Amino acid sequence: MDPMNRGPEDFGHDTEGDDVRDGRGGPAADRGPAAAPAARVRTARLVSGDLLLTVNPVDGSEIETCPPGEQPEPPRRRTAQERAEAARAATPPVPAGPAAPRLPLLERQEEHERLVQLLARGRSVRLTGPAGSGRTALLDAVAADCADLAPDGVVRLSGHHRTPTELLYELLSTVRHTPDHRPDRPGLLDLVRDIGAVVLVDDLEFGGAPLDELLTAAPECAFLLAATPEVQAPSADAHIEELALAGLGRAASLELLERTVDRPLTDDEANWAGDLWFESEGLPLRFAQAGALLRQRDRLRVTPAEFDAFGAAAHEGAVPSEFDAFGALDDAFGPADEAASPPDPADIELREIPLPSLGEGAAPAALLASRLSRSAQDTLRFAVALGGEVPHQAHLPALVGDTHADAALGELLACGLLSPVGTRYRLAAGVLTQLLAHGYDEDATTRAHTVAQHYAWWAGHPSVTPARAVAEADAVLAALAALVPGADPDHPAAAVLLARSAAPAFAAGLHWGAWERVLRGGQEAARLAGEVAEEAYFHHELGVLALCAGNLERARAELEASIGMRGVLADKRGTVAGRRALALVADRAGGPSHDGVAPAAARPDGPVSPPRGVPKAIAPPAARPAATPSPVPAFPDFADVGPTLITRPDTLASDGATKRGRRAGVIAGARRNIVAVSTGALLAAVLGTVVTIGATSGDAEDPGTGRVTSDRTADEETGDPVLEAEEPAEDATDRPSGSASPTPSVSTSPGRATTSATPSTPTSGTPTTTAPTTAYPSPTRTSPRPTTSPTRTTTPKPTPTPTKTSPTPTDPTPTTTPPTTTETPDPPASNSASGDTPTGNPA
Repeated sequence: MDPMNRGPEDFGHDTEGDDVRDGRGGPAADRGPAAAPAARVRTARLVSGDLLLTVNPVDGSEIETCPPGEQPEPPRRRTAQERAEAARAATPPVPAGPAAPRLPLLERQEEHERLVQLLARGRSVRLTGPAGSGRTALLDAVAADCADLAPDGVVRLSGHHRTPTELLYELLSTVRHTPDHRPDRPGLLDLVRDIGAVVLVDDLEFGGAPLDELLTAAPECAFLLAATPEVQAPSADAHIEELALAGLGRAASLELLERTVDRPLTDDEANWAGDLWFESEGLPLRFAQAGALLRQRDRLRVTPAEFDAFGAAAHEGAVPSEFDAFGALDDAFGPADEAASPPDPADIELREIPLPSLGEGAAPAALLASRLSRSAQDTLRFAVALGGEVPHQAHLPALVGDTHADAALGELLACGLLSPVGTRYRLAAGVLTQLLAHGYDEDATTRAHTVAQHYAWWAGHPSVTPARAVAEADAVLAALAALVPGADPDHPAAAVLLARSAAPAFAAGLHWGAWERVLRGGQEAARLAGEVAEEAYFHHELGVLALCAGNLERARAELEASIGMRGVLADKRGTVAGRRALALVADRAGGPSHDGVAPAAARPDGPVSPPRGVPKAIAPPAARPAATPSPVPAFPDFADVGPTLITRPDTLASDGATKRGRRAGVIAGARRNIVAVSTGALLAAVLGTVVTIGATSGDAEDPGTGRVTSDRTADEETGDPVLEAEEPAEDATDRPSGSASPTPSVSTSPGRATTSATPSTPTSGTPTTTAPTTAYPSPTRTSPRPTTSPTRTTTPKPTPTPTKTSPTPTDPTPTTTPPTTTETPDPPASNSASGDTPTGNPA
């Protein structure tokens, strides 16, 4: 930001594809020149299979079919240098402070050689051992000896909270260069099938059929799988070797303890170590922690001020004020006194500190933590609140409130309280249970709330790359899980904010397993917090994720739920994004959605009929048998179908597919459009004929002729001729039950005309409406039914489009039509002006 040359970012405009939004994802409000800048939201474009995904943290991700120009290049194989860099990035960070002593691999030479031989022959091996038995150290040694066995080298993966599909994607990204590309399931299997590498998977958590799936997907790879005995065993058909890892012997355990303390053991310490070996069954982790206890005991035997926090001797003669900011001795105090030299170790008076008890040696976590710095203790409390997950050391100063808290990770690792898991650290086996027993879970929910607020700010910061956010996925998910079931209403709100910030980063980082888990956690938190808009966002993202995975039914359900919620909230942009995704789901499913609505892209503008159309009334059995839905030719004869209402083509397709086999009188499909055209033509012809005859006919001698009034009726007493209405062709008793004649009764005299419309009785569950028909005076008697002979037609001005009539079918079924004015034309044989009053049933 240059104060002299202000750019568009200084005024809240978009730059480099970033969308300017407020902190909660809403649009930035109108601001003046002095307003504070709004938070920036990052978007990412990914290719998943043949779909183009645009990660939008504001309104929801947008998905469409990938255009031809956006297709990614085929993945290329990484070079040896790139694989080495990826391997270094997959290791945990080196903690600050003095390095922990490097322990040797004792009594593992036989297992080491056997594993290397099996992997060299291309065999897969499953290494089982209890937690703390040294499986990770053995895998490190095997990886160093197998670097040149396979063309794609050695690949280290972590099976902690991983599924077989996630491991396959991580294997592909390690061996092949696929930036911003996540192939679909068939593409993944095709790419992994050609990988030839030695794959080491630590902390595996599945077996049986999922393990068979992993081994079958990569037949050219040799797997070394490390797991605990509690994990499900492989299936009987799996071609995999089994190797069990036991504890160390007594002599090896004592040697490991001496290496840890870096001095010979006394007789009391050797006896104490022997009892500990019997109690712990020779687990190397227990002796690493026992060595940390002995080191702490050595520091406590001298005056505490003589050693610093890491056990190094301190210079007592030089107080901190004698050094400047750069560590140089301040000349103002003059030369250092001779008494400032380090004391002779032989002159240090040792205090008597008893050895830890056997119980403290078997479960040393609480005793070790009590002798650590306050920052290290607070770090342990945060780890307990997160279920054993330890945040990255860069986050510890902000969480603990100490600028030097990053050194706490080195203290904990040197004491054996942490174990490496993938790219991070977790509490070692058994440490979480021991700390919970000593009250380290006090205020755990409050600490998890603090972690959630910190990660919500950090994950949404523009400087944080998706790869860095993915590295902290387990800590983020642990904080989210700790807050969702909380009784405090503030905790779900913080969980919602955390999920909204982390979900786009996980999606852009292609860690879709964490993306799905954070979306489900956020959706539950939003439901508990009552935030409907946020819940709609999570439903939308889950629908997009299901669409990318090929689960169309799940995608349809999630997207419909999101559209419904956003419709209630009048969120137009979110609703449009949801409808676009739902249209793609319908397109992939090969038809319209469950509600009968076609995709939005193919939906025409204009009035919309009901989703299933308006079915016709059932025709009388005597006049016409019930017709079953059948394919209609492209250009049928209009005289072969009955009149009905015009409906949309997409709804007709849906109605014909879903209502097939119901009432026989309902006609579905494109036939309705054809029938409607013929009906309109017939109505236009009848209307034109009636208007023409009514305008040209009349009696010049009778002044009342041509005037229509409502104060007279045609009867025998007044002398007006009364004509009997012609009965319909079928008897009223033949009409199906539940239906009534929609024929209006019309009475007309030479001096007046009256009209009465009798509404038809709707059939069961199907409303029908008959438009009122106005009768004009006519000098001749009309026929109730049009004959098949052609009639003279005249199109009135109100009718927008004149249509040529066609022979009409007998006994047309009344349907719902717009209000029109109709009159039955006179038969061609009668054209006398006798003044008879027409009475009949208009067609």
